[in-house]
Formats: sequence, C-alpha cells, structure tokens
Amino acid sequence: MKAKKNFYKKLVNIHTLKWIILSVFLVTTTFKSTAQSWSLQQCVDTALVYNKNLQISRNNATIGAEKAEEAKAGLIPKVNIGADYKYFFDLPYQLMPMTTFNPDAPEGDFKEIQFGVPHNINANIQLTMPLYNPQIYGAIQTTKIAAELSELQYKKAGEQVYFEISNLYYNAQILLHQQDFIDSNLVNTSRLLENLQLLHSQQMIKKSDVTKVELQKAQLLTQQDMAANSYDQVINALKFSMGIPATQNIQIDKHIGNQNIQDYHNQQHVDLQLASTQNRFIASELSTLRNARLPSVAILGSYSQTGFGYDKKPDEFLKFFPVSFAGIQVSYPLFNGTVTNRKIKQKKIEVQNSELQVALVKDQNEMLIENAIQRRFVARQIIDNTSGQIILATTVYEQMLLQQKEGTASLTEVLLADNALREAQQAYLTTIVDYLKADLELKKLTGNISINN
Repeated sequence: MKAKKNFYKKLVNIHTLKWIILSVFLVTTTFKSTAQSWSLQQCVDTALVYNKNLQISRNNATIGAEKAEEAKAGLIPKVNIGADYKYFFDLPYQLMPMTTFNPDAPEGDFKEIQFGVPHNINANIQLTMPLYNPQIYGAIQTTKIAAELSELQYKKAGEQVYFEISNLYYNAQILLHQQDFIDSNLVNTSRLLENLQLLHSQQMIKKSDVTKVELQKAQLLTQQDMAANSYDQVINALKFSMGIPATQNIQIDKHIGNQNIQDYHNQQHVDLQLASTQNRFIASELSTLRNARLPSVAILGSYSQTGFGYDKKPDEFLKFFPVSFAGIQVSYPLFNGTVTNRKIKQKKIEVQNSELQVALVKDQNEMLIENAIQRRFVARQIIDNTSGQIILATTVYEQMLLQQKEGTASLTEVLLADNALREAQQAYLTTIVDYLKADLELKKLTGNISINN
C-alpha cells in the first residue's frame, strides 16, 4: 500500500509542479505582443494539467485508492453507542403459574401479573471486531485490483490525450507546410499571369490563355483561404484538447521532427494491461463468492446501564444497574437457496470471457503492430521518392516557364508542369501525414507513450 501512496503522492507532486510552471508560462505568453511557438511536448504537458477528461480520470484513480482503504477499514474494530428511554403507560403483562403463589393450587392455573416500572432508561456501548471474515478479505483484494484498474484507466486517458494532441499538432504542421506550397505556387502563377498579360497586350497570345491562368490563380487563392481556415480549426481543437481558453494565442513549431525510423522496445500495451487486470478482478470476485460459504468469526463486547424509575409518591426512585458481557460470535451460511451457486456459475463464465478477451487483445495488438511497422516503412520510402519528385517537378516547371517565354513551349505544357508540381507537393504532404500517424500509432501500440514525461 506504501507503493500506492507513493504513486499518488508523486502524481500530485508532478502535476502540482507542472501546474505552477505552465501557469507562469501561460501568463508570460499572454502579455507578449507575439505568440510564442509551442513545441509538441509543451502542448502535451499543458494538457496533463488542464485537460478536463484527464482530470476526471485522475480523480477516479484517487477514488479507487480510497475505496481500497475503505475495504481495509472493515478489519478495524467498530464501536457503537446507543441510548433509549421508554415510559410505559401500560406495563407489560406476564402469566405466572398459580403454584408460584400457592403450592396447593391446581396445575394449569395462571395469574396475570404486571412487571416493571413506568420509566425505563438504557445506555450502552458495544464493541465488534472481526477475527475472520472471508467477505472482508475478499473485498480488500477486489478493491485493490479495482484501484489498479483505475490507475490503468488514468494511464490510458493520458495516452489518448497524448495521441489526440500529437495528431492535431502534426495536422497543424502539415497545414502550415501546405500554406507555404500554396504561397509559392501563387507567386509562380502571378508571375506567369503578368507575362501572359504583357504578351496579350502585345497581341501575341489569345485572351483565353490569360483566362486559364487567371482561373488557376483564383483557385490557388481559394485553396489559400481554405488552408488558413482549416489551420484555425485545428488550432482551436488543439487548444480545446489542451484545456486552455480559445482566446489564448498560440503558434506551433513548423519544423517537423526527425523522420528516421526508430525501433520501439515492445512493452505491454495499456489495453492488454487493462484486460489482464480485469481478468484478475473477476477471478477475485469468484474467489470471494466461493469463500462466502466459510464461517465468519467476530469478538463482541458490550457494557450498558439500565435504569428503572417510579414516580408515584411517596416511593419515587430511579435506580441504575450495569449489564456487561464479552463473547465470540460465529456465523455460518448453512443454506441460502442455491443463490451463491448460481452466482459462482455466472462468474466462472465471466472469467472465461475475460481470458478470451485478453487473448483477443493480445492477438489484435500484434496484428496492429505489424501493420503500423509496414505502413511506416512504406511511407518513409514514399517520402524520399516524393521529395525527389518535388525537386524534379520544380525544375521542369521552371524550364517550361523559360521555354514559354522563348516561345518554344505552349501554355498547356506550362500548366501541365504546374499541375505535376502541385501533385508532387500534395503527395509529399499526404505521405508525411501517413508516416507521422503510423509512427505515433506504433509508439502507442508498443506502450512507449509515457504521460509523465
């Protein structure tokens, strides 16, 4: 249990420190005239403090630990204090054999007699301490495993936050690069349009040639607006996942991190840990049900004062008499209508399903890891190819422009070269997205996402 307490103590200390640091960071960036560039790790660290879903999951983990302590408290002695006062308007009757008063009275004759006094006072203190109770010990074990499940749920929630923020951050980076490509293409198209307008003014080309390039420029301007709008939406979603106000001005680092293929050490994925722990939880419940057939033993102790009072003159009185005892109580469930047997059979089936779920998650995880490795490897190769294609397409486009000025290339050839350049740029960005997502997925599947970094 010390390990658990240390876990939650460290958890509180880590998030308290991060909260202080990030609060200072947010305050300083708010008053700066220009927004500071946020790294991916800064976004993740901010979310670990401010993300509301993560806060809920963290609270649930704390609740799980408290429930485990509550179950342990069942072994602590319980002390109850009680008191009552009764005033009898009609004293209770009891039938006494007539032989009690007259030995010569016939058998079977009884006389009704009222016992007691009107005023009755009772005050007592009672101690109960379980010596052996299989239900309590079973509850302790089960709630301990339940606390582990809550911890794993918090870990999974943290991984999910990391995964979501990373995806949004990568999308924002890609959109920034897409805007750069559009801006570059827009500059080239504007230059081409100026040349064509000059040639048209000299009646060297048709108006339709100028119109084609004007249409192309208009399309690029539309793409520019759409890319800017998409970027704003992604940034808003990123701020929402981080848990910071939508009015907070942030900028992200445009530089895309190292794209070299890394070999992640395969650790147990959190979903597999959850399935295995859930299996242990159900097995513990089954063990508790089986142990419900065992007897329970407890120590009992009681001390009380009973008072009797009479209020009729001239013999008024109020007298108290002590009553105390100590003993052992044994309880054994002899028969409860086969309810326990039915519950045990149900729980056995749940255990079987849980074992199948563990195997299913394991097989699925292995399959997803293989797929992610393959996708990442293929994307890495395509990145190298498409980056080379961009260079080649740019060279071809510049040559077509030069030839078009010299009159050796038609406008159609220039537009085809421009489209080829755009396709190469789009293919490059798409492949970068595929690579980053595959790498992130592989990192998650191999259990290499740590929310406490």
